[in-house]
Amino acid sequence: MDILEKLMRVYFISDERPHITVNKSICQSCSSKECLHVCPAQRYTLEAEGVQFIADGCLECGACRISCKSGAITWSYPRGGFGVRFRLG
Repeated sequence: MDILEKLMRVYFISDERPHITVNKSICQSCSSKECLHVCPAQRYTLEAEGVQFIADGCLECGACRISCKSGAITWSYPRGGFGVRFRLG
């Protein structure tokens, strides 16, 4: 089973309050932008206004927070009842 098939087994309950925020002023000074490459769900994109994060589909793995050397990413678990749900069967 490849990563896309595994991602198809995951669903999400979106919260109006995102569990990840990107500080755009700090992010602008980062030249490598590891978050664009490390997210297995590809939730980060580079737009004209800077790095954008879309919470729907986030696997809550924390890889973006760990890889962000500039500290531009603030990460916390979603509130109870929201976030990722894994269907393994």
